Amino acid sequence: MDNKKLGKGLSSIFGEDVAKVLDDIQNGDVQTEKQEQKKIDITQIRPNPYQPRKVFDQEALKELSDSIAQHGVFTPILVKKGIRGYDLIAGERRLRASKMAGLEEIPAIIVDFDDQQMMEIALLENIQREDLNVIEEAKAYENLINRFQYTQEQLAHRVGKSREHITNTLRLLKLPEQVQEYVVNKQLSMGHVRALLSLKDEDRILKTAQKAIDQNLSVRKVEQLVKDINNPKVPEKNPEDIYLKDIKVKLEEFFKTNVSVSNHSISIHVEDKEDMNRILEMLHLVED
Repeated sequence: MDNKKLGKGLSSIFGEDVAKVLDDIQNGDVQTEKQEQKKIDITQIRPNPYQPRKVFDQEALKELSDSIAQHGVFTPILVKKGIRGYDLIAGERRLRASKMAGLEEIPAIIVDFDDQQMMEIALLENIQREDLNVIEEAKAYENLINRFQYTQEQLAHRVGKSREHITNTLRLLKLPEQVQEYVVNKQLSMGHVRALLSLKDEDRILKTAQKAIDQNLSVRKVEQLVKDINNPKVPEKNPEDIYLKDIKVKLEEFFKTNVSVSNHSISIHVEDKEDMNRILEMLHLVED
């Protein structure tokens, strides 16, 4: 059975299962134009500069490295020729694990893709494999928009997501860097930090995020906490306090001076002896 062939640059695969198509290419089930396969010196391969994934599970890499050391690399990586050596397109875990295993060469399929396709493929592959945390995903969207002037609508179409998803994900980059790190380190989820976006003060965002971590708050608890911060309850006025305030106003109007009123006392302020006599006369406590 003949292998399937794709047009130059994989332009036909966007909107499909990119991860599967890349697997098919690396497994030899699909071929691209100007494609060749050979073993390449690992030192000649540059990691994909557009790789959005920054966090790699070291334990999983060690397991893969042990397997490669024993059995070799079964699935070739995908590369393109660069100015010097080769640029990696897909297979960064295999490349890293091969380096850990001490390999000098790695099987690779060389294809002819441009930078835009490299960026999009790296993003799409990771999204479809669910390898990215939401901050890495947001930064990848931002890079594509800035580099290729995509609108959010165009980007949504390119990566097979809704425009609302793109918008909500990009909003997370407005959060303080420290809060973004909490997501990367899996201390907070997207639900937690999305709730924090409605807080306007950066210091309050940081304190609320830290409280959510320290108290292991659920997303719903954080949402309620943020709601309470944005809409603080006004304490109900005590009827007794209202009554005393009313008395104070009336006494001050009557005596034309400051008066203090509590549940157990009334104090009338006087300036001097003459002012005291004035008050006493009003109370009919001295004769004219």
